[in-house]
Amino acid sequence: MLNINMFKGALSRCYSLTRTWVPIPTNRNRSVECCMRQYRGLSSGTLDRRTYSTGVSSLPQQARVVVCGGGVVGSSIAYHLAERGVTDVVLLEQGSLTCGTTWHSAGLIGCIRAGLTEMKLTNYSRSLYRRLEEEGHGLGWKQCGSISLARTKDRMTDLRRKQAISRYGGVESHIVSPSEIADINPLVRHDDLAGGLYVPEDGVTTAPDVAMALSRLAKQKGVKVIEGVQLDKILTKNDRVYAVETSLGTINCEYFVNCGGQWAHEIGKKSSPEVKVPLHSCEHFYIVTKPIEGVPRNMPVIRDSDGYTYFREWNGGVLAGGFEPVAKPVFTHGIPDKFEFQLLPEDWDHFQVLLDEIMLRMHCFETAEVRQLINGPESFTPDNNWILGESPEVANYFVAAGMNSRGIAGAGGVGKYLTEWILDGEPSIDLWAHDVRRFAGLHNNKRFLRDRVKEVLGATFTLNYPQQSEFKTGRRLRTSPLHTRLEVAGGYFGETMAYERAVWFDRLGQDEDIDSDTISHRGTFGKPTWFDSVQDEYWACKERVCLIDMSSFAKFVIKSAGGEAVDFLQYLCSNDIDQDIGSIVHTGMQNERGGFENDCSIVRMEENSFFMICPSTQQTRALAWLRRHLPPDGSVQVEDVTSMYSGINMIGPHAQHLLADVSDTPTDKNEFKAMTSKVIDVGYASGIIAMRLTHSGEDGFILYIPSDYANHTYDTLMQSGVDYGVRNAGYYAMRHLRMEKFFAYWGLDLNALTTPMECGREFRVKLEKGDFIGREALKEQKENGIKKKFVQFLLEDFDVNRDLWPWGGEPVYRNGVFAGVTTTCGYGFTLDRMVCLGYVSDFDDDGNPKLKKNMNKFVMEKDAHYQIDIGGKRYSAKAGIYTPKLAMSTVEPSSIPVPE
Repeated sequence: MLNINMFKGALSRCYSLTRTWVPIPTNRNRSVECCMRQYRGLSSGTLDRRTYSTGVSSLPQQARVVVCGGGVVGSSIAYHLAERGVTDVVLLEQGSLTCGTTWHSAGLIGCIRAGLTEMKLTNYSRSLYRRLEEEGHGLGWKQCGSISLARTKDRMTDLRRKQAISRYGGVESHIVSPSEIADINPLVRHDDLAGGLYVPEDGVTTAPDVAMALSRLAKQKGVKVIEGVQLDKILTKNDRVYAVETSLGTINCEYFVNCGGQWAHEIGKKSSPEVKVPLHSCEHFYIVTKPIEGVPRNMPVIRDSDGYTYFREWNGGVLAGGFEPVAKPVFTHGIPDKFEFQLLPEDWDHFQVLLDEIMLRMHCFETAEVRQLINGPESFTPDNNWILGESPEVANYFVAAGMNSRGIAGAGGVGKYLTEWILDGEPSIDLWAHDVRRFAGLHNNKRFLRDRVKEVLGATFTLNYPQQSEFKTGRRLRTSPLHTRLEVAGGYFGETMAYERAVWFDRLGQDEDIDSDTISHRGTFGKPTWFDSVQDEYWACKERVCLIDMSSFAKFVIKSAGGEAVDFLQYLCSNDIDQDIGSIVHTGMQNERGGFENDCSIVRMEENSFFMICPSTQQTRALAWLRRHLPPDGSVQVEDVTSMYSGINMIGPHAQHLLADVSDTPTDKNEFKAMTSKVIDVGYASGIIAMRLTHSGEDGFILYIPSDYANHTYDTLMQSGVDYGVRNAGYYAMRHLRMEKFFAYWGLDLNALTTPMECGREFRVKLEKGDFIGREALKEQKENGIKKKFVQFLLEDFDVNRDLWPWGGEPVYRNGVFAGVTTTCGYGFTLDRMVCLGYVSDFDDDGNPKLKKNMNKFVMEKDAHYQIDIGGKRYSAKAGIYTPKLAMSTVEPSSIPVPE
């Protein structure tokens, strides 16, 4: 068996892994890279630190962009800026290039990801590294392929779903059997496998070589790279970057990019206002063996996610590491000074869970000699996605950090698309899942981060089931006043923007024989365990009345002394906001390309005072957008009142009668019309903003209640609603209602690259009202056509009980040719069909969507036959571009207009 003492005695002379951190010698006459290669067995030998001296005798006084952080991400951004012709760039590094996380990266470049966006970024990285290697830049790139293993049927389902995505993400992949896995890599135990996914063009590289090559190429174009400089302060004026103070002097600049890796959180504190970068370091482990007989140089990378582990060839031996289920946070109280080219003490007890799986998957480890156990710190974010984009606190301050041990795989793509963001104002792909604005200030709390990342690291290889994978740590951070009542009523809670929201309710409430938490975590890719509960809630919304806690929705007050607030909102919104007091206007806030920066409802409370509601995930983003466009004279005030108001959504035909019973306000449709609002009393509570809309297409009201009165209002409605069959409902029920009505939601169906003309909301765009952001782009689309169209699909020959369900992200085929992807999917209980929403385009041979004057005609042509690929199986689908006619009591205007 493996002798652990042999491991401990085989440490390289380059390190001392006692209970202190000891840096590699940094003698300039003997390069740091050479020291690393002596230990790690790297053979490229093309880089020498002496060729990378800064060549800068003094700090430049001016630069267009200052990039902070000389790892692979910072080097990539500097390189891509230079490629775009922006060479007035300074790259700052507090120590030496690559001295942070980059130098101990395992160097795996795998392109199979759960979503299209990250797949595009990693695929670009792979292509970039391969090209630079072919040009002779010595990146250590090796195209060896990779195999993702599956021990279970569910893991195979996950791999098949990812393969379906890879087909339109430009990544070649093949489902392989256990015997085929053995043929590709005989060293891998395969008798306990269900199969795997083989990606022949995946590979490995040497992360420090990549960073050095990119920084050298950037320097050749004029970028200045300065090492050994301490960043002291990012200077701002009117919440905009204008200079950077360093230990060598001050640089005036237009843009600042925080690529500080695990230091990015602290760098965020060096500006006023502070920029919140929620990440936290964890210990991260792998071992490297001495050469092993029979290990080929081109051995494919192995990812055994069910065993938390990965493997790659390393100088004739094997590098094996993993992502243990419960990680070890580190540096909660700060990163030690001069922590450059350093590691953490080995922890064999903690590594044991990975070591057991490593030995199970590759028996050659039982007799292997190991060079070293590596324990290097890496930073992780609260949701295991990267942190990218312009900060909400400071304009022209960009972040590219929190790479979650995927830095080398994503660095190329991050450099490309963050450069677009800086120079073009927006990236060319949707990066919302990684946008820094998806967080609130509370996510930056160090104690929260310390506890959350214990779970996040392991989530890298966790099998995530659709709509059932919730983090367990760092919960109950934000709760509405109704939380305890809903919990007692049998609610199961999901988390959105750290807010606890009831997504469904146990059919039997608190029956002692039912454990809703256990049921909800019974993962599946098919019919979910909560199906019957949500079905009951759905029909209660259609036939009786349900209450849904909507307190998490972001809420803002915009006001002015004169008419400035009206002018301000007219400029930001594509719909006409200048309506009567009490009117509710659904509107988009568009960017210059016409895409949705925000999708909101705005109520005119007074002549110059407005109440705005938008999705929970938009709280930070929406506030930043509003503040960035405020008049400089201070005439318009914006206040975030999200926590000041709770929200109760009353959905169903009896909502009108129930509200009438508890309020003195007439609620019939003539007195209280759809899309209007009134301030009313409910029970003993006053000052409640009642709106006749439900965001679901059903009749009803949303009550925005001063939080002090939330419990009283809820209790009053539940007690008075007994005769009407009132009950609680969750967000899943509302989701199924709105999908059936063809309602699009921001962040799922709408994003910054989607315009009202493409999603069927052109009737909410008022081009004639005057100038507003995005007007010219929308006018051009109206005149010349669009490149994609929002479509509702009803699946045919689909067995809801036996077949795999679509969950969003499935490829759409038109007459056998790829035409788009689904966005959200769910069962339509009235239609008795599976419903998929998504976009359809006509792509050219290069994969670019064609501009079409009459996209509706293209989508609905009689000979157009559609199919949805669900885990490798295609289902016929009927397409529609209008809201289907349902038996319902709808008063809320449809998201998509029904034709005459």
